[in-house]
Amino acid sequence: MPATFPLSELDARARDIFGAVVSAYLETGQPVGSKALAMSGTALSPASIRSVMADLTRMGLLQSPHISAGRQPTQVGLRLYVDGLLEIGDVSKDERRRLEAQIAASGQEPDQIFGEASALLAGLAGGAGLVLAPEPARESALNHVEFVGLDDGRTLVIMVHEDGRVENRLMPRPNGVLSASLERAGNFLSARLRGRQLSEARADILAEIEQGRAAIDIAAGSLIKQGLAAWSDEPAQSRKLIVRGQARLLDNLDARTNVGDDLERIRSLFEDLERKEELISLLDQTEHADGVRIFIGTENPMFSLSSSSVVIAPYRDQAGTLLGALGVIGPTRLNYGRVIPMVDLTAKLVGETLTRRR
Repeated sequence: MPATFPLSELDARARDIFGAVVSAYLETGQPVGSKALAMSGTALSPASIRSVMADLTRMGLLQSPHISAGRQPTQVGLRLYVDGLLEIGDVSKDERRRLEAQIAASGQEPDQIFGEASALLAGLAGGAGLVLAPEPARESALNHVEFVGLDDGRTLVIMVHEDGRVENRLMPRPNGVLSASLERAGNFLSARLRGRQLSEARADILAEIEQGRAAIDIAAGSLIKQGLAAWSDEPAQSRKLIVRGQARLLDNLDARTNVGDDLERIRSLFEDLERKEELISLLDQTEHADGVRIFIGTENPMFSLSSSSVVIAPYRDQAGTLLGALGVIGPTRLNYGRVIPMVDLTAKLVGETLTRRR
């Protein structure tokens, strides 16, 4: 069976029946029978509807979970519906104002904004909300280093990067280090780090000090070696992934279905959500898309066992620079018509909020 199905293969009657089945399934989560469709207002008889549904089943667009049950869309059917028949509405002004207010009130720190956005997204889908934070600032070349002695016995290290970023660090001051030694240490490092990254210059600087080739006193040399050792031991920052709302997945259990199967699916999804590196990789793929991307079921191998859908969008600053991605993971019976525009809007609001608070 192909992964996609051309909408042009369906005549008007088949499209109407197919759209009605999928819409009803997404609303209720239950297989849809011909009698229910006939009672919903269509002009066709139950027998005519059954005939069309049988044709759609042979095409691989519908399936029946049990012999006596109605029909529900297959993964191929869902993809056809989302790509060709789904009507995506606009977010209302009231909803937009509510989202703007909640994100604006989340706090000043980026992590607070990401946490609030993730929680909001989880509430949309009856699933988990995801936000991939921007990459930590990469190490850039330095332009100037200055050491300033503080009254409490510590030293403030001011690092000015070539990109204009200023970084302040605190470190203990070795005994015997006077103001003149602080100045010499700063001049020495500035001369050797200008235009270079700290990591690439570190070995050369230490070798010069150890071999006695550095025209600085012992106290200044000790301060520099202590600083280089502390800075190189700092753990590398990794991208943060904020996940909220996993417990909402349990709300999708339905007593009318095989609860054991549902629990197994959710257990599998919980395990998927623990695989942080693969989740980050999935969101990274989405960052290069122009807008919202939708993965249904096995379209993404990561969620192939949990029968889940993922709706993700990149967020950018006002200059259009890519910052990260966010989205929702939930059952394949998501309310796509509502979730897609809300994910898109949330991405835009997060990007705007981060830009204003930089």
